[in-house]
Amino acid sequence: MTPSKQVVENFKQLYKTLNRETLTFERLSQVYSDDIIFEDCFHHIDGIGSLFEYFDNLYENVRYIYFDFENHWISEESAMLTWTMSYQHPKLNNGETIAVKGASQLNFKQGKVVRHRDYFDGGALLYEHIPILKRIIVFLKNRLA
Repeated sequence: MTPSKQVVENFKQLYKTLNRETLTFERLSQVYSDDIIFEDCFHHIDGIGSLFEYFDNLYENVRYIYFDFENHWISEESAMLTWTMSYQHPKLNNGETIAVKGASQLNFKQGKVVRHRDYFDGGALLYEHIPILKRIIVFLKNRLA
């Protein structure tokens, strides 16, 4: 297996098994470099310590989470992966499972991820599952249609 493919496999394995009980600084450090830059539509995070704190808070109330990786494209120092994330949070969607499609863009050096950028619909992930916001979003979508 090439070094690039190994980084991607390590990344996928981390996310397939990551939850409140399995999250440790050491596990993140096996995949991410100390100076990791993580971005999504809600956050910009610099450094492995800040990333650990972010995940620690994120997973605090998540009852269930699973990533189903669908496709990936790998080059020497980068990769793009598509996925569906399924999760349950007690305060969203009446605690029922929410599924969100997304993609992760990764850059890596020396066997670790140095930049991780997630692309997904923030409304599908969060806003559409908060009752008052859901009504507003549905109204706006209908107006634009």
